[in-house]
Amino acid sequence: MKVKVCLSNSSCSRDKSLCFSLKKHLTESSRFLSTTQQNLCQTLSVDMSAASCLLTEDQFLCSICLDVFTDPVSTPCGHNFCKTCITEHWNIKVPYQCPNCKKIFSTRPELQVNTFISEMAAQFRQSAQQKASSSSSEQQAAKPGEVPCDLCTGTKLKALKSCLVCLVCYCETHLEPHLTVSGLKRHQLIDPVENLEGRMCTKHDKLLELFCKTDQMCVCMLCTVLNHKTHDVVPLKEECEGKKAELGTTEAEIQQMIQKRRLKIQEIKHSVELSKEDADREIAAGVQVFTALKESVERSQAELIDTVKEKQRKTEKQAEGFVKDLEQEISELKKRSTEVEQLSRSEDHLHLLQSFTALNAAPPTKDWTGVSICPPSFEGTVVRAVIQLKEMLNEEMKHFEAKLKRVQQSAVDVTLDPDTAHPKLILSDDGKQVKHGDVYKNLPDNPERFDICVNVLAKQSFSSGRFYYEVQVKGKTNWDLGVARESINRKGEIILTPQDGYWTICLRNDNEYYALEDLAVCLSLKPKPEKVGVFVDYEEGLVSFYDVDAAALIYSFTGCSFTEKLYPFFSPFFNNNGKNSAPLIISPVNHTE
Repeated sequence: MKVKVCLSNSSCSRDKSLCFSLKKHLTESSRFLSTTQQNLCQTLSVDMSAASCLLTEDQFLCSICLDVFTDPVSTPCGHNFCKTCITEHWNIKVPYQCPNCKKIFSTRPELQVNTFISEMAAQFRQSAQQKASSSSSEQQAAKPGEVPCDLCTGTKLKALKSCLVCLVCYCETHLEPHLTVSGLKRHQLIDPVENLEGRMCTKHDKLLELFCKTDQMCVCMLCTVLNHKTHDVVPLKEECEGKKAELGTTEAEIQQMIQKRRLKIQEIKHSVELSKEDADREIAAGVQVFTALKESVERSQAELIDTVKEKQRKTEKQAEGFVKDLEQEISELKKRSTEVEQLSRSEDHLHLLQSFTALNAAPPTKDWTGVSICPPSFEGTVVRAVIQLKEMLNEEMKHFEAKLKRVQQSAVDVTLDPDTAHPKLILSDDGKQVKHGDVYKNLPDNPERFDICVNVLAKQSFSSGRFYYEVQVKGKTNWDLGVARESINRKGEIILTPQDGYWTICLRNDNEYYALEDLAVCLSLKPKPEKVGVFVDYEEGLVSFYDVDAAALIYSFTGCSFTEKLYPFFSPFFNNNGKNSAPLIISPVNHTE
């Protein structure tokens, strides 16, 4: 395709700098074309195909259309042009002048066809097309989601750059003028982007190259004169640097949030591990107990079966003896019946009379009237087996009670500290009971006092060894119990977790029990405990809670790391319009055997 270039000073492009660049390029091309004759003479002895490889593209360009010669003709001054280009040029320009050397002809010159240049240009065009075709095939076609070249026809190649002056996306081939032509080199190139029109001001059709900080929007040069005259306007680059700084701060905050969440994941996983360890211990203890119960039941079952079978064997043996005696007597009686029958048919009177006395005697039979088989009595056998099983269960319960008794040996005397109590809490005079009241007492706001949460600590603290105390929770619908380290925060809202220095369990809504780990653990407690025992082994890092009446373990915090003093912790919670008005009562520990 030929490109018509206007040689006049009139505006034929939307961008004057582009027109200037093209004119300069035309001048440079003319300079190259002036040496064409000399180069051709030097290559006359070379094969035509070889010559086309030695000459450059500029030597085969028409200085008017800047394309490879088509139907090249020579002027009398020796310069070459496309026939159509020079003809149209002279149709416009009078007098007739050579576009290259500016020589003026008085009459319109007769143009001579340059067959040599024509053949060389044809070969060079074919070689250039093959090279362009090969280059295009090597370049990557634009894939879905990639920016295509705006100038490619047919297969759209992937764009390498976008020009903010031309508002065009270029592939590698079409980008070359912007890299070689001095006028085009000044254009601003960026990584390829779509919708370059969106970078133009819709009101003034100018490039958006400024930022209005007052209205927080991108504007063009005309906008700053008309609509944003008194506003704070800065170059886009300057604003972007500020925004990048903000993005850096945002990125740091995001990374911090990510780190916090990773730590939370670790906490949750650690809680799960602790829960799994507790579960494994409980399963092991349960398996041990129920294995013993199972073995005991199996022994009792085997003993029951053996006892019943033994009684049955004795009964069967007795019955076999009776049957044997009866069958023997039946046999003798049948024999006597046969003799009587034979004697009754005898015709020998003497023999009959002599034998009659012996046969008429009473047969040697046993009186079986009072003889019978009495089935063995199995009543009580199962009952006795169940009683034995119950005795074994009682032994197991004694084992649990003994364990609780051992824990109770670490009992300490605990009293509530009024200097830590929330102003709405009501403490008994002896410091053993606490409940929530409706009146906010005017008390000194000392550092030790809880000011928002209705909590209270004990006066006593512990930094080693073991200690145990019991609290009556009967009649309450909500409460918190446990221990807390000395450095806990006592002001504002408080979260009861080991991470914040609290190892507690709680009751909510009358029947919902939780162990307040970093991730709360739901507890299933039936029946509801009325008295809770709290046991701490400081060196072992253990905090355990017991249902005192059932002598059963409720929950244990294990693997704790204590480095500060620990205080017994209490919260009777809000009285809830009287529904939760019962007090928490520190009870004396009955640890006698």
